[in-house]
Amino acid sequence: MKKRYHQIELFMKYPHEVQAEWFNELIDSGSETEWGKKHDYASLRSLADFKKAVPVSDYDGLKPYIERIMKGEQNVLWPTEIKWFAKSSGTTSDKSKFIPISKESLEDCHYKGGKDMISIYYNHKPDSRIFSGRALVLGGSSTVNQLNKDSYYGDLSAVIIRNLPFWAEFQRTPSMEVALMEEWEEKLEKMAQITAKQDITSISGVPSWTLVLLRRVLEITGKDYISEVWPNLEMFAHGGVSFDPYRKQYRNILNSEKVTYLETYNASEGFFGIQDQFDGDNSMLLMLDYGIFYEFMPMEELGKDHPETLSLHEVETGVNYALIITTNGGLWRYQIGDTIEFTSLEPYRIRVTGRTKHFINAFGEELIVDNAEKALAIACEKTKAIVKDYTAAPVYMEGDSKGSHEWAIEFSQEPENFEFFKDTFDNALKSQNSDYEAKRYKSFVLSEPIIHKLPAGTFYDWMKKRGKLGGQNKVPRLSNNRKYIDEILEFIQ
Repeated sequence: MKKRYHQIELFMKYPHEVQAEWFNELIDSGSETEWGKKHDYASLRSLADFKKAVPVSDYDGLKPYIERIMKGEQNVLWPTEIKWFAKSSGTTSDKSKFIPISKESLEDCHYKGGKDMISIYYNHKPDSRIFSGRALVLGGSSTVNQLNKDSYYGDLSAVIIRNLPFWAEFQRTPSMEVALMEEWEEKLEKMAQITAKQDITSISGVPSWTLVLLRRVLEITGKDYISEVWPNLEMFAHGGVSFDPYRKQYRNILNSEKVTYLETYNASEGFFGIQDQFDGDNSMLLMLDYGIFYEFMPMEELGKDHPETLSLHEVETGVNYALIITTNGGLWRYQIGDTIEFTSLEPYRIRVTGRTKHFINAFGEELIVDNAEKALAIACEKTKAIVKDYTAAPVYMEGDSKGSHEWAIEFSQEPENFEFFKDTFDNALKSQNSDYEAKRYKSFVLSEPIIHKLPAGTFYDWMKKRGKLGGQNKVPRLSNNRKYIDEILEFIQ
């Protein structure tokens, strides 16, 4: 781990050289694939050539190629055999996405990210005893792909668990048989029953679903805090959704000062970032030697036929960019759908600010998830509230009526004064977003937000009804249409 941390320090020191090496290696690897021949990789001499030859793609652009691979064709997008696919939960639509996982992306990206997470943690806490107990991993399910008997798909976490080397099974819990169960609620119950009796020293999982498991463990054991069940717990590695709305809930339920919260940026398409500072800065180190070449698209380029992108040396701090990746799994100039901003350029550190399709811009307000998370945190702090989950959408103008935003919020601890919470939240949104503030000025365009308090368990039950329990499934936060909010409001009637 010390040796690996020195390598991490090396790409922190020479980021542009490392990215240039990976760019050349990826182009060489892809040159004999069908995709590489179609875009004449053999003639490419520079990044500028690459940008001219290869368009920025989203999933729909690569879908015809991926479907062929799922049916058994090889050397389509990547030269080595691909038989595993990470099934995306489709957080911005109901469509499932199947991301090809090559041997290289599994070992040199996803596994490497998991090992680096521990290396960074040990560099921070060299006296750690994390290997003295069990590592609780809350993953999804893995299903055989029926299109081809030799192909498989599942949540990314399940794909990783299914392919782990045998020695990794010694510490991970629960067993593979339980971890990969299809039925989420049955799996959750078995996991709680098993792990309640074990010495858990680390947890990895999506904050929302992990919280459900922890509450069940407390019910089974009759304890008040997780620290009474797992006194040696020292690390919670989380990702998938912003941790800010959950931070207070975890501090309350764990009731332990010894637990380090470590944020990761791990998606089906790749492992991108790991928190490497623990002094209150939750931004993540951009991992530059995982077989991924990065480009960054300014938000004003979104939707253009030929969008301009920036290289690493051209980015600025505090600016929202759509993330574009080229990977050792055969994703070429792929728009992942996330937006990030840089918090530091030496070394390059980032934080996730939202989704390119996960915002509200019905009236020119351009409200992103990051604005909402920060405003909710301010309102919660001032009213002693804790938000469990939420979703929001616009109320469009009709006739003489003005527009507004409608929020459905489930609290795990309700605000002391709900009216004050609403006012505080509205003002906090104004402080976070000048466009929103302008539209709210004297309520000329936007009226004050409409906020519904939802009964406990609403989002869980709604997600269950949609078949979206567990794994990497997430409650949709912001939407430019009313599909989700109308479903939720109808669901509680």
